[in-house]
Amino acid sequence: MALTVEFLTIDDVTVTATEYSIAFNASYTAGSGKADDGVYQLWVDDRSNMTKTEEYAIRIYERVLDADAANERLVFDATLKGVQSEVFVTPMLILGNSWDMTIQKIVGTDRAFSARISRIS
Repeated sequence: MALTVEFLTIDDVTVTATEYSIAFNASYTAGSGKADDGVYQLWVDDRSNMTKTEEYAIRIYERVLDADAANERLVFDATLKGVQSEVFVTPMLILGNSWDMTIQKIVGTDRAFSARISRIS
């Protein structure tokens, strides 16, 4: 097994109300996920100091069956609220049929985030 600490990264990307794909470093498009299989973990760092009134959503999508073309489902959903004093880390997930990891502003000011997706394959 190989560990790739920085399999995919974004650095100081400004996140808005448009759902943003960390895996593709672009706006999220449902049904066009990554097909690289492995065990993945997402790390997110609030680079611009969120305030107590702000809220962001972190989501992970995956297709259950490879034959379910364009049918990615939400498998993980977390909310960052207020001032963040720690880096946010997801649990490790086995992914591979068509997956994506996203971030989206729910309430507040557009903020810059950095993130990395680590992979065991």
